[in-house]
Amino acid sequence: NVEEPAEVRVVRGQRLIEACREELELFGVSELEERLDILASERARVEAQIDRKRSGRAAADALFSPRAG
Repeated sequence: NVEEPAEVRVVRGQRLIEACREELELFGVSELEERLDILASERARVEAQIDRKRSGRAAADALFSPRAG
């Protein structure tokens, strides 16, 4: 009975941190351009998520806040 090693749990955001530490000198121009495209898409995705969370929070605040006068 051979036990497989326990899978190492990746900390949230760890892959992003690792990607940010990569040596960029090793990449070609096209790879760097592709990386910028991916980062731009990721930024847009994150901004959209922030907007959704803020909208949800604003809706909850409006629903549960005491009404004036």
